[in-house]
Amino acid sequence: MKHFRLLAWITALLLLLSACSSNAALSGASSENESAAGIAITDFNDRSISFSEPPERIVALSIGEADIIYALGSELVGRPASNVELRWEAAKSVREVGTTHEADLEQIAFVKPQAVLAHNVMNASDVTMLESLGAKVILTSGNSIADIERQITIFGTMLQKEERAEQLIAAIEAKLTELSQKASAASAAPALLVYGAPGTFMAALPNSLSGNILELAGGTNIASSFPALQNYPQYAQLNAERIVEANPQHIFIMTHGDPESVKGSFLKEMESSPAWNSIDAVINGNISILPAELFGSNPGTRIVESLDMMHELLQAK
Repeated sequence: MKHFRLLAWITALLLLLSACSSNAALSGASSENESAAGIAITDFNDRSISFSEPPERIVALSIGEADIIYALGSELVGRPASNVELRWEAAKSVREVGTTHEADLEQIAFVKPQAVLAHNVMNASDVTMLESLGAKVILTSGNSIADIERQITIFGTMLQKEERAEQLIAAIEAKLTELSQKASAASAAPALLVYGAPGTFMAALPNSLSGNILELAGGTNIASSFPALQNYPQYAQLNAERIVEANPQHIFIMTHGDPESVKGSFLKEMESSPAWNSIDAVINGNISILPAELFGSNPGTRIVESLDMMHELLQAK
């Protein structure tokens, strides 16, 4: 009888150990699968990119991307070269690695990035070269406020900072709601957005970021019906006669060059039209240079400041 009981006890113990082992194996397999799945994102070119863990060595080729990364609570090892003043103190000592227009592959290679944030059009042809450096490339753009919010979501997922990303987007949405309520109580002021440098000027269309800002801040883009330029579909050629006919109450100039020089060159070009001085914006002196850090390119999370400034300028009579 004792022998039988001992045998039964040993059998039960073996069954228990077998069950525990199976459960542990299943649990281990589950954890391994979750780890293998990691972090998955889809960029603006519908490319799927995955990371086993949030990348710590990140390069950004534009100011907007750089701003979003710091706003999410992370940092860069490579930042864009720019004349625009950097908002984040920690970014000022970071190595410059070129821009979306001309990425410096040597400098990018030097910082050994795990992720490179690049433009979905201008840097599409650079992907193979950047990936050869061992980095994963995320292609995005900021042609609208919706685009900027999508960038925040993608980068937030990549860094596993989804809650912070939601907070940043909520702040933008709150500003849009505020401006929408104000706009409903006032008529939209007709305005012209000019982008350029001495001798080269273009009108920004509604499908540009600045055009999107203008309309959401309560303005009307007089160039909305201008034909888009083939190589720059978010801009149109300036036409003094059409501008005079539309009679904008405001003219906004965006440039990365010397502001006063650009403004003077623009006015000289437009004054070739005899009726130029009859425009409301000229009569009332409502010709403004917009700061490059807020309007020259994607400002990232500072888009809230861009909206506020545009709305304030549109209130001037």
